This record gives sequence, structure tokens and C-alpha cells, in this order.
Amino acid sequence: MKAVILSIGDELVLGQNVDTNSAWMSARLAALGVMTVYHQTIADDLDATARAVRDAAAAADLVLVTGGLGPTADDLTREALAKVLGTELELHAASLERIRAFFLQLGRPMAETNRVQALCPRGAEMLHNEWGTAPGLRCRVGSALLLAFPGVPREMKGMFDRYLVPALAGQTGRTILTEAVRTFGAGESNVAERLGELMRRDRNPMLGTTASGGVITVRVRSDFPDGEAARRALDETCAEIERRLGTLVYGRGETTLQAAAGALLAARRRTVVTVEICTGGLVASLLTDVPGSSAYMLGGWVVYANDMKAREMDVPPEMLAAHGAVSEPVARALAEGGRRRAGADYSLAVTGIAGPAGGSDQKPVGTVWIALARPAGPTLAARHQFPGDRDMVRDRAAKTALNLLRQELLAFGQGEVA
Repeated sequence: MKAVILSIGDELVLGQNVDTNSAWMSARLAALGVMTVYHQTIADDLDATARAVRDAAAAADLVLVTGGLGPTADDLTREALAKVLGTELELHAASLERIRAFFLQLGRPMAETNRVQALCPRGAEMLHNEWGTAPGLRCRVGSALLLAFPGVPREMKGMFDRYLVPALAGQTGRTILTEAVRTFGAGESNVAERLGELMRRDRNPMLGTTASGGVITVRVRSDFPDGEAARRALDETCAEIERRLGTLVYGRGETTLQAAAGALLAARRRTVVTVEICTGGLVASLLTDVPGSSAYMLGGWVVYANDMKAREMDVPPEMLAAHGAVSEPVARALAEGGRRRAGADYSLAVTGIAGPAGGSDQKPVGTVWIALARPAGPTLAARHQFPGDRDMVRDRAAKTALNLLRQELLAFGQGEVA
């Protein structure tokens, strides 16, 4: 079974709102064994919506429409469906009474404009919406089953589970399972090269990669008639991905770098502190985004001014004068000063030039030194050159710092010096 998802609304086309409904429905459909062919976003336009519905019904067995069922003049999904079906809109008395009762429960009179929400194309079925005022619609367009839900996510999700899930139970004859394997520290082409033949488009499970903010995600789709076979193939493929990519992999699903680093700190019973310049506290913020981070995150400093670097982190003024704040010696001194002052096991220091100004031929914008002071062994320090604007440089620097900590903790867990 194949599906098409149509999202209706000027606010979506203009970029004023983000269409989260389509992503949610696609994931739920996949879990039910239905593959989504495409998503389409359509403005509040009668002819464009009707045309999109016809095209979708010709391309798929199932068409899901969200939005355009409200009470205002720009809510045209009902009219578009009537046009596609070649029929008229009729008042559905039971729906009108439910809408009146909804407002009565809120202690408010129903506005006359809400009557339009009780209009139904002749031959279609109204679907009761207990989460809001707009009923949904169900009908056949050619051989395709079409369901129209309100665009409000809470209402859409409730109606999806009530009206669509039972209808699909046992009907699709397939199981589609997906997983995301998250990596950091190598480019997309390098990841794909290491995966080798696993990236072939004719294999099942099928792999794909996406890049976002330095994170390379390996997407896995396992599609089998039998649920047990789909799960076994998915698990085996993810295990092989992790074997080939090694420590580049930091987690699955929605796992973040800060969560992965935090889990290792907690498991190793280690603590960390941060000393930041160009990232302005972003590393500390990411670490404390994770619930329970107080078990390992002691605190941090943001030391922009040189006198603060000297006063708070004991960085020698002559070192700052000789090398500048963005340098290997200063990065090491910051990390070591933070670890000493806080009594932490680890100390991450980040110093750099995030831009847009402040760069030079020797130290262009995007130059960042990251250092990690640790319980044993010399302080680690590395120079990085990050592309992009100020926000991109700061984001990449913070993630790279977290990944350095993660890699060090992995080595510690394998019995190496940490």
C-alpha cells in the first residue's frame, strides 16, 4: 500500500509555520506497513487543492489531507473535495450539534461562521473530532481512500489513531521498520565509503545518509512481509554499521552528542567542567540540557576578557601577550586551570574566532582551539578550522568539544589512559 500526504495552508507555503504533521504521519504509516510516496504542501487555493487531490489519488492507495477544515474563508478543503467528487456540500446536522455542544462545554456561544465546519460533500462521511470543532472527512476518490484531518497536530494525531489505524490493521501485508544511526567526526562521503556495499540501493534493508550541523545520520529502512524478519534484518544491519564506523557512531534514534557524552561520564563516575570563550557557554548549555547532568557536570566559566583568563584560570599574562588568546598554549592553560579550580576529572576549553570580524591571515575566522585536561596523561589540544557564519562556527566547535570528551571516555572504558 502506498500513501500520499497533502498539507494545506498559506502559512506552510510561506514558511510561517513548519509542517510537522507530514513527518509524524509518514513515520506512523511506515510502522503500519504503508510507504509514503511523497508529501506536498498546497496554498489555500481551491483549484490547486483539487488538482493535488486528483494527482495524489492517481498515485497512491491512500491519501491523507491535513488542514483547510477551519471556519474561515480560506479553509477550502471541503469545497475542493466536493469539486473533485463532482458533488455539492450538504449540512451534516449531527456534526453541527456536536460543534454547538463543544462551544457550550467551553461556556461560549458558537459563532455563525462555525456552521461551515458541518458541511460535507455528498457521498463523503463526516468523522467526529472530540479534540476540536472541525470534523474530518472520509471518502473514495477513484480507487484511493482519502481521509482529511484538521491541521492542528493534537487533533490530527487523535483522529489518525482513531479512524485510520484500525482500518489499516492487518491490511498492508508488510512491515516497515526504520532506525537512525548517528555519527560525528567524519564527512558524509567518508561515512558512505566506509559503509561500502551496504549503501547499494538494491539491498534490503536500504541505507541513506543525511548531514546536519556536522552530524551524519545513517538512515536504515527494513521492509519485509514478516515483522520478525524486518526486525532481525534491521538489528543486524545497524550492528554492522556500528562495526564498520566504530567510534564515529555515538548513538541511535534521537540520541544527541551531549547525551552520549553524559551517559559515558555517568557510567565512568567522572565529572567535567567547561572553560569557554568563542562558544560563550554553549558547551555547558548542551551538557546541562540532559536530565540528570548534575551528577557529572560541575559548572563552567566564560572568560572573554584577558584579565579574566589570567584571574580566573591562572593563564600567565605573558603567554597571552606572546601567543594570543586563540592559541594552543592558552587553550591548554584554560583547560588545566578549569580542572584545577573545579577539582573535576575533565575540563573542556574552547577558544577561537567565531566572526564575522577578528580574523587574520594567520588566524582566519573559524579558527578554534579545543583542549581537554584529563586525570592522567598530557592535556589534549587540537586546532580546527570551521566554515560558515558565527552561529555555525560556535555550533560546530561545541559539538567537536563534546565529541573529544566522548572519544576520551570511550578510550578510558577500554582500559587506556584517560
